[in-house]
Amino acid sequence: FKRKAVSIHHELMFTRSIYQTPDMIEQGRILDEVGAAADAGRIRSTATVRLGTINADNLKKAHAQLESGSTIGKVVLEGF
Repeated sequence: FKRKAVSIHHELMFTRSIYQTPDMIEQGRILDEVGAAADAGRIRSTATVRLGTINADNLKKAHAQLESGSTIGKVVLEGF
């Protein structure tokens, strides 16, 4: 990395709550804003394939989809 002048910056979504920062309530405001934008259709989910309940068959389908190399977006299994 040094020769290329590259840097890596990692930011954790839960930093404020983990470290009980004074501006912790800001995370709630940000999530409310994102939720409102999603509800209004200004942003959309990256989930493109929903395979239903988590079970062995759907897990195999999801794995095959990802292995195909043709997946665009996220593959979702639901219902823990």
